[in-house]
Amino acid sequence: MSNKKIVLASDHAGFSLKEELRRYLEDKGYLLEDYGAFASEPVDYPDYALKAARAVAARKFQLGILICGTGIGMAIVANKIPGIRAACCQDCFSARAAREHNDANILTLGARVIGPGLAMMVVENFLEASFQGGRHQRRLEKISSIEKCSG
Repeated sequence: MSNKKIVLASDHAGFSLKEELRRYLEDKGYLLEDYGAFASEPVDYPDYALKAARAVAARKFQLGILICGTGIGMAIVANKIPGIRAACCQDCFSARAAREHNDANILTLGARVIGPGLAMMVVENFLEASFQGGRHQRRLEKISSIEKCSG
């Protein structure tokens, strides 16, 4: 059981995988909120990524999981929000490293790239890992200063 609050969101391409992951994570005891999409009819992924990323940036949730066809579009949109470090991962090592080294707060997945079984393992690696700090903190501070200059 985890007390981490997680927001889920997808577009139409990621809807089915999001539903599978939602059930899986609920069974594991995670606290979830689903920001949609709520059906497989075509929608625009930026709308869902933006809403979820803003909620994570506002600290309503500790982490987010966003799913579209490739995971790339969701990551691009989410990373436009200051304070968001979204990582598109399709393997367990990258998901764990994204949290440990980059303090990623959003995981994006590609429903057309990854199957449900592997997606569940990737999500678990992401959720179970934590930021290691140390030399990685210095790098995050550099990223934060870039955000301040660009905004």
